[in-house]
Amino acid sequence: MRIYPKYTEAELKKLGLVGKLPEHIGIIMDGNGRWAKQRLMPRSAGHRAGMEALQDIVRTSHSLGIGALTVYAFSTENWGRPAAEIDALMSLLVEYFYKEIDELDANNVRIRTLGELSRFAPKLRTLMETAVQRTENNTGLNFSIAINYGSRAEIVRAVKMLVEEGIPAESITEKCFAEHLYTGELPELDLIIRTAGEQRLSNFLLYQAAYAEFVFTETLFPAFTPEVYCDCIKEFMHRTRRFGKVKE
Repeated sequence: MRIYPKYTEAELKKLGLVGKLPEHIGIIMDGNGRWAKQRLMPRSAGHRAGMEALQDIVRTSHSLGIGALTVYAFSTENWGRPAAEIDALMSLLVEYFYKEIDELDANNVRIRTLGELSRFAPKLRTLMETAVQRTENNTGLNFSIAINYGSRAEIVRAVKMLVEEGIPAESITEKCFAEHLYTGELPELDLIIRTAGEQRLSNFLLYQAAYAEFVFTETLFPAFTPEVYCDCIKEFMHRTRRFGKVKE
């Protein structure tokens, strides 16, 4: 079992990460299929390689001291993919939770899921729910997996919750609304990274992304190494964030 060391100030400086790091990073993990196609391999091989890349990104996020990492693993629209690919993805997710939960828990990582889990097979759903419950008191990296997730559905869910709770319209503020999203307990989203050259959100954290910075990389996700990840974070750190205000 691997214990993730925290980077020292000197190590961060060597990586070029000097200054305020993002507190919450979202990653749209794209390009597994293209990575496999380039190598004349089945798409399932690309998803496995992507899972291995994700392991390194989670470890790196912890070592950097990032507060929250949210990854887009499976959207509500992904059910339209071929059944064989979906089955392979579900098998990989089962394998991931079996293999990684001990290491993540030992490193004080708190696991969350964003999305409706009822559609998944009982075995996978139980594994995810157990991982969430087992790590709920951990105080390190908040690692959220958006699975069977769509931001529009999340927003509709939040509205329904407000109605069901009988909250009067005049009491509904941006803060109140945000607290009813899956990310309600997480820090504000600072940075969204999308791999594989695409430049769109694809229904990922639409409300949360209001003032997030975007970094797009041509790198396919299976090749998204910690070095490329740190380069994306460096780009974020070099930007001036105005939040709609004029900087003097």
